[in-house]
Amino acid sequence: MNVKARFFFLFLFIIFFLQSPPYVNSSAAFPASGIYYIKAEGIVNPVMAEYLTGGIKEAGEASAEAVIIQLDTPGGLDLSMREIIKNILSSEVPVIVYVAPAGGRAASAGVFITYAANIAAMAPGTNIGSAHPVAMGGGKIDETMAKKIENDSVAYIRSIASKRNRNPDWAEKAVRESVNITPEDALKIKVIDMVAASREDLITRLDGVRVALPGGERVIHTKGVEVVDFEMGLRFRVLNAISNPNIAYILMMIGLIGIYFELSNPGLILPGVVGAICLILAFYAFQTLSINYAGLLLIGLAIVFFIVEVKVVSYGLLTIAGMISLILGSLMLFDSPAPFMRLSVWVIVPTVALMTALILGTMYYALMLHRKKPVSGAEGLVGETGTATEDFEREGKIFIEGEYWNAVTGEPLKKGDKVKITEVMAGLTVRVKKV
Repeated sequence: MNVKARFFFLFLFIIFFLQSPPYVNSSAAFPASGIYYIKAEGIVNPVMAEYLTGGIKEAGEASAEAVIIQLDTPGGLDLSMREIIKNILSSEVPVIVYVAPAGGRAASAGVFITYAANIAAMAPGTNIGSAHPVAMGGGKIDETMAKKIENDSVAYIRSIASKRNRNPDWAEKAVRESVNITPEDALKIKVIDMVAASREDLITRLDGVRVALPGGERVIHTKGVEVVDFEMGLRFRVLNAISNPNIAYILMMIGLIGIYFELSNPGLILPGVVGAICLILAFYAFQTLSINYAGLLLIGLAIVFFIVEVKVVSYGLLTIAGMISLILGSLMLFDSPAPFMRLSVWVIVPTVALMTALILGTMYYALMLHRKKPVSGAEGLVGETGTATEDFEREGKIFIEGEYWNAVTGEPLKKGDKVKITEVMAGLTVRVKKV
C-alpha cells in the first residue's frame, strides 16, 4: 500500500469517527412518553458529562416520561459534575438516579449527582459517601485553599439537599468527614427516596410518584411505558475508554514509539502518523487526569536518550539512562490522592519492558545490518570467486556473477583458474589472487 492510499484510508477513518452518532438511540426513533435508561459507569469526566447532559436534553425533546441514570462511579472532576447537576436541576423531565448494580457505589462526585436527582434510589449491596474534595490537577494545595474548596463543596451540596428535601447534615459529613452508608441507612435518614432490588422493581416503584420540576409538579407514570436503553455511540465509547489513566499511558507510549521509529528511519510515514494520532488522543485524556509534568518531561527525556543512542556510541550508557528515566517518569506521571486516577504498576512494568525491548531490538538489528557484508554493488564483490577467461601475468579479464571484469594480479594466471577478488579498484577493475 503506497503512502497516498495510507493517508486516504486514515482520512476516511477520522471522518467516520468524528461523524459517528454520539448515541445508539436518538429522540427521532424514541417512543412517545417512554423512559430513557442511561448507564453511567466510571470516572465523572467531560465525556460522561456530555453523554448524560445530551441524554437529558434528548429526553426533553422527545417528551419522555422520565430519565433513569444508573450510576456507578468512584468520583471525578468537579467541573464535569457541576455541568451534569445543572442539567438535572433545570430538566423539565423527571431525572431518577439509581445507584446500581450490587457492588456499585456513588462516591465523591457521585454523591452530589445523586442528591441532585428528583428521585434518588439505590440497589442493595451498594454504598454512597466519601465526597471530600481532592486536588485533581497534579499540584498540591495549601491548607487555606483546601479549606475554601471544602467550604464551597459543603455549601453547594447543602443547597442541593435543600432543593431536593434531602438530609443536609449527612451530606456535609460526607464532604468534611468522607462518611459512607448503606442503602438501608440512607433510606432511614432521607439521603435517598427508595431502595430497589432491580431495574424492573425501580420502574414499578416509580409509578405514581410526584416530583417538582421547574415548570411545576408532575406525576410519573411508568405502568405499561416502554423503557429503552440510551447507549453511548462509538465516539463516546472511544473517548471514555482513553480517559482511563492506564489507557492514556499506553497510548502515549505507542505515540512515542511511533515518533521514535519515524525519526530513526525517516520516510516510513506510517509509524509517524500512528504515533501522532496516539499522542493527540493521549493528550486529550490528560486534560481530565492529574498530570505531573516532571514525569512527562522524564519520559520525553528517555526518548531523547534512545534516539541519541542511535547516533552516538555510548556503550549502552544512554540506553540505561533512558530506561531509568522512563521508569521514573512513568511512576511520577499521574499524581493524585484518588486511587482510580493513578497508574497501575502492573501496566508500567510490562509497558516499559516492551518499549525498551522494541528500541533495543531495533538498535541491534540496525547495527547488524550496518556490519553485514554488502550483497550488491562494487563492495559486494570483495571475497567473491570468479574464473580467469584468458592467460595473463599481470592484467587480464575474469568472469564473475555473469559479468566480465578487468583484473590485476600479482601472479601468473591461466585460463580457467579460480580467482578470489581482494579489492575493487577504479572503473571496472578488480584485484584478484589465485584460489
